[in-house]
Amino acid sequence: MKAIRFEKTGGPEVLHWVDVDVPPPQAGEVRLLQKAIGLNYIDTYHRSGLYAVPLPSGLGSEGAGVVEAVGPGVKSLKVGDRVAYGSGPIGSYAQVRNFPANQLVKLPKAISDETAAAMMLKGMTVRYLLRATYKVKRGEIILLHAAAGGVGLILSQWAKALGARVIGTVGSEAKMAVAKAHGCTHVINSATENVAARVREITGGAGVPVVYDGVGKATFETSLDCLRPRGLLVSFGNASGAVQGVSLGILAAKGSLYVTRPTLGSYIATDADFRETAGDVVDIVKSGKVKIPVNQRYALADAAQAHSDLEQRKTTGSSVLLP
Repeated sequence: MKAIRFEKTGGPEVLHWVDVDVPPPQAGEVRLLQKAIGLNYIDTYHRSGLYAVPLPSGLGSEGAGVVEAVGPGVKSLKVGDRVAYGSGPIGSYAQVRNFPANQLVKLPKAISDETAAAMMLKGMTVRYLLRATYKVKRGEIILLHAAAGGVGLILSQWAKALGARVIGTVGSEAKMAVAKAHGCTHVINSATENVAARVREITGGAGVPVVYDGVGKATFETSLDCLRPRGLLVSFGNASGAVQGVSLGILAAKGSLYVTRPTLGSYIATDADFRETAGDVVDIVKSGKVKIPVNQRYALADAAQAHSDLEQRKTTGSSVLLP
């Protein structure tokens, strides 16, 4: 079998398409024949070394496939089941892999392999952001950065389904239409507009109760300036680099603000939490209220090109790698 591996951290060029051996699944595992693999920004963090992993290593945390073999003790799945996942252990950039059965969700016929591979990690992220980190309420106006990205397009649709109005920021004119078409009530081009001023204008000077910020360093202070007093900044990603060197006094000066830095792992740490979170993702996609736009497809062997395009902001919506 073939898989993507890297022996040292660095740019996309460190990714290599190599032969691998896949042993029989161990207790609690199943072996998957993968049909589609999700591309996520966190994959670039693992590859670059921003998030350290033991080397040499595989890559990827999201995929969909068919159960080929079942390890000892697995009762919830059988050979032939269609399943998907959106969490570790990393290693989804592979034709075949073993994976813990308790971190897999069965797929209904209505959801394709490509959709499933593109929806699980991003969808579960959106689910915890909207329903756990901050419970968005009907009628609220919220702010979302990178609204035309994979997480952004899912979050804006899901928030709209909850009855919220979404202000989305994007980095180009072309992406404004994409964000608007997927649930954003207002779209701000951060390359040409003052985001904080526009948010104040849209909210009548009040600011928003919550900002969802997956960009990080480049948007941190702007995000704080968009919040109403006692508002919450949810900093869930580092696309522009990690936020560093922040004085807590700035939170007092800008209105007794709150900041949290959540991760998906904390919200699906138990089997019950995973089942609830993953089940909600499957249900809302199956309902049609949230559509998963797969706008880029790459051969798995071309993962380096996919990483390059993602980091250069050439992509919109979700991207999948095909074994």
